[in-house]
Amino acid sequence: MNTRIRPTKPQFDYMVTTEPFPALVAGFGAGKTEAAINRAIIGKLRHPEVNRGFYAPTYDLIRMIAFPRFEEALEALNIPYKLYKSPINYIDIAGMGKIIFRSMDSPHRIVGYEHGDADIDELDTMKTQEAAHAWRQILARNRQKKADGSRNTIGVTTTPEGFKFVYNTWKKKPAEGYQIIQAPTESNPHLPDGYIQSLRDVYPEALLAAYLEGEFVNLQSGTVYHGYDRIACRSSEIMVDGELLMIGMDFNVTNMSAVVYVQRGAEWHAVDELKGVYDTPNMIDIILERYQGHSIRVYPDASGKSRKTVDASRSDISLLEGARFSVYANKSNPLVKERVLASNVAFTKGKVFVNDQKCPEFARCLEQLAYDANGAPDKKSNLDHLPDAGTYPIAFEMPIIKPVADLKIRFVS
Repeated sequence: MNTRIRPTKPQFDYMVTTEPFPALVAGFGAGKTEAAINRAIIGKLRHPEVNRGFYAPTYDLIRMIAFPRFEEALEALNIPYKLYKSPINYIDIAGMGKIIFRSMDSPHRIVGYEHGDADIDELDTMKTQEAAHAWRQILARNRQKKADGSRNTIGVTTTPEGFKFVYNTWKKKPAEGYQIIQAPTESNPHLPDGYIQSLRDVYPEALLAAYLEGEFVNLQSGTVYHGYDRIACRSSEIMVDGELLMIGMDFNVTNMSAVVYVQRGAEWHAVDELKGVYDTPNMIDIILERYQGHSIRVYPDASGKSRKTVDASRSDISLLEGARFSVYANKSNPLVKERVLASNVAFTKGKVFVNDQKCPEFARCLEQLAYDANGAPDKKSNLDHLPDAGTYPIAFEMPIIKPVADLKIRFVS
């Protein structure tokens, strides 16, 4: 089969490099994932005698992105295959072995199989230590011998997420064989009109260097909720008898938190806070007593669907529903960085305000919560509970929807 592809220059450089550990670090819409998928297929055509690994940070990304895109590319090439989704995720390609799919959310479980080459998508979205652990585990799996004696390779495609594992490994002090290829969003000539401007409209200036230019910048400088300004975001609103209360809630044993919002037009105003509550039944009792006559809508930590802080037979969210509260929660929480970004945008764009007389601790924690060494909000500071509670509703009602640009690398048989 004679197969030609028509990639952008950064994609081409990434897919044809002879270095064993290349990394394509690029902005949104630059075609990173497509480059990874097509590099995997090309590598499989060249080395059918070995398996290949394909890794993503979570299984959801494999299920929603990798599976359909691999299927689309293989069908376009008329390559027979069968996709197995349980109990082990892999594509069996007729006469060419397997492409094995694994998530990296539990690096210690990357064991028990081998491959000759691998591809990793969005490695830099992981915490530094977890990414390093996953990389070591994948290196250990990458040991099947190739018929021509060529080196085993692992390619990485990712958006830069600050000075973390990818920066330290590929940019700061790269070892021999570690090659970095960087690409801005505009390197993709096939983006729809207005795509780049739509990113500029949504993302703060500090993030555009990373998400448009594909550059490494400090995304964890200063405080986590830098969009919150006590003066600019100050509210004097208070709750009115009988009105709907929207309550963000963070589950913890002996230290539950909640932030109460009211809506004024399109604006949300934090008008009360609950902190240090013992458990979910205690929180329910306080809400029922304190807010009599109000309709209650709760935006909880989505992990409460399976979490049981009191009764092993009932989840925290089922307890809220049993109290006749309306519960708004997705199947899973968004990534922390997505919740933080949505909140910072909401504060800076005048969508969310805080009555710091009624919510003094919420305001203080928003001002003081910093990042830890892994680039995550510092939980050891004990300043994260109220901000978590107060930002779950923001992430649910005001999420950042990244514009979609679907770059396809066309195969010509």
